[in-house]
Amino acid sequence: MDLKRTATIVAIGGALLAWLAGAATSNREIAPVTISRSAPIEARGAELATEVARLHERLRPTATPRQPGRNLFAFHAAVVRSAPPAVTVPRPALVEAPAALAVPALKLAGIAEDIGPDGPVRTAIITGEGQLFMVKQGENVTPRYTVARISEDVVELADVRDNTLRRLALR
Repeated sequence: MDLKRTATIVAIGGALLAWLAGAATSNREIAPVTISRSAPIEARGAELATEVARLHERLRPTATPRQPGRNLFAFHAAVVRSAPPAVTVPRPALVEAPAALAVPALKLAGIAEDIGPDGPVRTAIITGEGQLFMVKQGENVTPRYTVARISEDVVELADVRDNTLRRLALR
């Protein structure tokens, strides 16, 4: 039975190889390549291409440019003429306090509290002048104020200039 089975496999394999070899080679004749003549539209396209090339040649400058009148990469300042002296008008004395002494708008946003060895350690969260300040007692809030005391809902700020107290409360 083994001999019969082997012969069958060899016969089928040979037939398959012959079939593949026949498919790989062909005895067909290759058709000759047809050469088509150019259509009138292609002739017009060729004429247009030569005309475009001629116009490009015509647009090229014949003379080389001379030295430029100015150097774009060099800077020469114009001659500065002195202006006539301005007439000074005496200014009136200041009647109002300057704006620098105005009280900045500060707001108490919150109070954080941590447990410390000597009791609660509080941190005040203050907003003002477009900033957020997180300060503890003794630290500065803006160059003008120092935190004097932080309680559960109130922060006292001491003015550095005149030692006045300002209170900020939670709302």
